[in-house]
Amino acid sequence: MAGASVPVLVAPGLLGLFGGVGITAVGPGGVLPTIGLFALTGLTPAEVAGTALVTHVATGVLATAAYLRSGQLRESGTRHTALVLAVTAVAGAPLGVLVNSYASERMFGLVLGVFTAGVAGLVWFREARRPAAERAHPSTAVVAGLGGAVAVAAGVVGIGGPMLTVPVLVAMGVPLLEALAAAQAQSVVIAGVGTVGYLARGAVDWPLAVLVGVPELAGVLLGWRIAHALPTRRLKYALIATLFALAPYLALHG
Repeated sequence: MAGASVPVLVAPGLLGLFGGVGITAVGPGGVLPTIGLFALTGLTPAEVAGTALVTHVATGVLATAAYLRSGQLRESGTRHTALVLAVTAVAGAPLGVLVNSYASERMFGLVLGVFTAGVAGLVWFREARRPAAERAHPSTAVVAGLGGAVAVAAGVVGIGGPMLTVPVLVAMGVPLLEALAAAQAQSVVIAGVGTVGYLARGAVDWPLAVLVGVPELAGVLLGWRIAHALPTRRLKYALIATLFALAPYLALHG
């Protein structure tokens, strides 16, 4: 970070702030810090993923505490979903870290771009469908499969669980706040296990983790309040547009 320009120092922090809001307000959002680290710094794919995951340890713990306070994680169905997601993350995240070790910068950007576009599509589908009265809890097997797949993907590119888990759970009929709550607990495990793997490879930039992570924590609290107090439809569409706009750049970057 020595000698870095002001925009390079400020932009990742802003993306951390907006990413934190997205994590707790709508689910997807944790990809924004990863995008900033990949596009605005000279970090390797492993360092991008490792540094991003470090920030998600703290945001996951804070977001989990927030949704425990607001009551969603006290509901038995939500707790069960969160537990299954967390257990499968223990196995999935290390596999993602291993896969990352074989990824070139070009391949990493392509995968990140595909994930970004895919999540934008999921959020759009969820918003267009809007099953307002539907309330369902997927089977344990379905949640386990989802949790394992998300953990692997998160370990590869350094994203939090809510980015992928929340849109899929809501598309299955899980209420938004319950999906958000369960995914935060999953994120703690993905980020914690993934961080250990990347630390073993020496692939964490601590100054950048602080630069991104502190604003991200502030965004998590702001997003949690937004999720409980305000209509989030405009925020969702803004996120969809941002992700669709960024996806081609990421896929071609490097």
